[in-house]
Amino acid sequence: MEKTVLEMTAVELLNAYRQGDLSPVEATEAALDQVERVDGEVNAFCLVDRDTTLEYARASEERYREGRTRGALDGVPVAVKDVFFTPMWPTLKGSRTIKPETTLGKRSPAVAALERNGYVPLGKTTTPEFGWKGVTDSPLTGVTGNPWDPSRTAGGSSGGSGASVALGMGPLALGTDAGGSIRIPASFCGIVGHKPTTGEVPHWPASPFGGLAHAGPMTWTVEDCALMMNVLTEPDHRDSQAAPRRGVDYLEDLDAGVEGLRIAWCPNLGYADLDPEIERIVEAAAHRFEELGAHLSEAYPGFANPLGAFGHLFYGGAAHALSEMGTRKRELMDPALVRVADKASRLSMLDYLDAQKERVGLAERMANFHQKYDLLLTPTLPITAFGAGREVPEDWPSTRWPTWTPFTFPFNMTGQPALSVPCGFTGDGLPVGLQIVGPRFADKQVLQAGHAYQEAAPLTDRRPALFHHVPEAEA
Repeated sequence: MEKTVLEMTAVELLNAYRQGDLSPVEATEAALDQVERVDGEVNAFCLVDRDTTLEYARASEERYREGRTRGALDGVPVAVKDVFFTPMWPTLKGSRTIKPETTLGKRSPAVAALERNGYVPLGKTTTPEFGWKGVTDSPLTGVTGNPWDPSRTAGGSSGGSGASVALGMGPLALGTDAGGSIRIPASFCGIVGHKPTTGEVPHWPASPFGGLAHAGPMTWTVEDCALMMNVLTEPDHRDSQAAPRRGVDYLEDLDAGVEGLRIAWCPNLGYADLDPEIERIVEAAAHRFEELGAHLSEAYPGFANPLGAFGHLFYGGAAHALSEMGTRKRELMDPALVRVADKASRLSMLDYLDAQKERVGLAERMANFHQKYDLLLTPTLPITAFGAGREVPEDWPSTRWPTWTPFTFPFNMTGQPALSVPCGFTGDGLPVGLQIVGPRFADKQVLQAGHAYQEAAPLTDRRPALFHHVPEAEA
């Protein structure tokens, strides 16, 4: 059956543009119309400016007409998480403390790279305040719901971007990840999300969460993820911590497969509790790699839960970000963010250095682990999406979000690439994610493995019921 425009990937849109079968204006109008139809159900966008977006689309259409296309993404609609500076739109980061006019005229490196490659900006997507938690709600923009069940969370902090891709409100989206914030919504929303190796994607200004934070792509397919990585990894002098540019083409040899690779399957990292149904689904996905020719072993990296050290590093960053904010601003903020920042402000320098020491030890342990195993497979999350507007599930033993993300934040600490790929659905119709982790700077191999799995076990034809929603006025 022929795909609709909303079902087309970025790669397919680009092919259609080149062949003259579709124009960037038509694709952009379709995406904007979808936003109007369905976003009221999930609240994925906090800013949509149809006129400006269509200006970009018309400029792209003119370039195609004149045979002077720009870069790798000319005419492709992209949703931008509202933590990235966009020169024409304010960047409020889910906070009522930021003056919109102070953010205009600036470009984050990812946005600058997208501009150089001809993207069409669809709008800004929702985030919790300053991207501080693994769900998406804020005092400024409210609660973002899950595309498969809007009464549940989309995850976070890139929840708006995750919901937008799943519902066809654009094929590509930008996200950030300092503890799972790309991979959490990717798993909950049933899309692909990649946290690159630390420094692989230039990021500016520096995140308050330091080296834990990464910018990366959120897409419907691994192929689109690789395409987007080709753009996002372009150099930008403003990130002094960025890794040297290596000129990697992530699309090249994407079909290389996994034959002969040594792959470790680890259901719980030795310390995580997970839903038995999720374990069965992800274990079945892991065994698909055997069918694809990989050597699969159940193996454990052998580190203890680094939750305490992660908390010191992450919440210490939050405390520093809020350190100069007075009482008036704090009264405007998410009360839970203020509480965790206040608590972390009482940490000592030795506490912080101890956490850094544990982080280094964890990175060394994983580097040694990858001398034996090319890749590590885990569940992305131990649970499925829970009620929207909550930081943790009902009756959860802790009040803080990292306690239900035991598979994601360790690899922010180590700086390794980690990809979440949809691998199935629970009995109640909620998506489950498979996480593929590689050694530092093995992003290409991680994407090759994800692509091989997605080609062997595609779920890309299955969209949320809301994707096909027609408002009563149009019915």
